[in-house]
Amino acid sequence: MMGRIDTAPNRQATELFDGLPARYDRLGALLSLGQDRRWRKEMVRHVRAAPTGRVLDVATGPAGVALAIRSATGAQVVGLDLTGPMLERARQNLLTQNEHGVHLIQGRGEELPFADGAFDAVTFTYLLRYVADPAATVAELARVVRPGGILASLEFHLPPAPWWRGLWWGYTRLVLPVAGWLTGGREWFEVGRFLGPSISRHYRRYPLSWTVDAWKQAGIEGVGSRLMSLGGGLVMWGTKPGGS
Repeated sequence: MMGRIDTAPNRQATELFDGLPARYDRLGALLSLGQDRRWRKEMVRHVRAAPTGRVLDVATGPAGVALAIRSATGAQVVGLDLTGPMLERARQNLLTQNEHGVHLIQGRGEELPFADGAFDAVTFTYLLRYVADPAATVAELARVVRPGGILASLEFHLPPAPWWRGLWWGYTRLVLPVAGWLTGGREWFEVGRFLGPSISRHYRRYPLSWTVDAWKQAGIEGVGSRLMSLGGGLVMWGTKPGGS
């Protein structure tokens, strides 16, 4: 377990997303220009590449990733999220699909209530912008992966090509807030206005090279990364050494 943790970023995430669980997937589709499902499939592909009987999905939201992992691997999945409303939406989604192989729990990715090596794979999605110490959080996530198990993640990213980054900047600063207002009112406007600058700030402080190094420092080997959709998404994966 980690020591004393700054919870201010957690409060920000809770305030931002508590009112949006019923429309969270639509938000992901808007920000990714409809590419989020393809990104998710790529992350799950790396989980499926290794034997997985028990998987932890952190920042599970309405359980979209948990359901995808369950469908692709047949594993027992634990979905963990910080916010109660998101977990309630996840429960509704699981009931709708008559899915009993996903167990939901409320908790923080920075301080997981599980023993060392408890899972064959751990996934996390759009998490590191909402924690005070991304490196310590990655170490905590890696802690609960068994030797030989997989750590995989999906995050938004900054397009590296200048021309595409310029279009991305205009979309996230101008189009996304307006689209949020038109489709969901003030709450969605605030989220749309927040997300682009949040992504930019995060990668100014924690570029991809830093993130890869943080995974390695956490004990993950063979760290791979793939930029998706001209760099708007980032899938990462790696293996915890050991195992049979």
